[in-house]
Amino acid sequence: MYLQGYAHYIAMENQALTLFSPQAVKLPVWFTKHWSGEFTFRRTAMLPGSEALTGYDTGNFEIRISSVSRAMMECLEMAPGRFDLEEAWLIMEGLTALPPQQVQHLLEQCGSIKTKRLFLYFAEKAGHTWFKYLDISRIKLGTGKRSIVKNGVLNPKYQITLPENLA
Repeated sequence: MYLQGYAHYIAMENQALTLFSPQAVKLPVWFTKHWSGEFTFRRTAMLPGSEALTGYDTGNFEIRISSVSRAMMECLEMAPGRFDLEEAWLIMEGLTALPPQQVQHLLEQCGSIKTKRLFLYFAEKAGHTWFKYLDISRIKLGTGKRSIVKNGVLNPKYQITLPENLA
């Protein structure tokens, strides 16, 4: 989210790089030898490997980074333990121009029920115009309740338990 202009929503003390990849991918040797900053490498089956990646020109070379839609899902996948839910909400509030076709495709491909439910809840709560173009009936949301936080408030539509300040 930082490279795409959303850094003002992210807490300054959290400067560690988080890399997401499919489960079978290993970091290249050149990265592990030359990266001097703190980083976390998360292998996950949450989304297929190349879904919604975009090019980013560093000036010296181009790298592939997550689209804003995908990056938001990656943040929600880490919430609440490794990414603050309130920060995620603040970021989602500002995502007024996500492409609904891309969001639809990502939500259909996403393997995390928690991530999909949080994404949809936050998008609907924010009142984004692109939300009305999503076909939620095509998104597998699983069954049963998901407790995002203990002693929270249950949202009956998405069956997720949230902190009272976000419910």
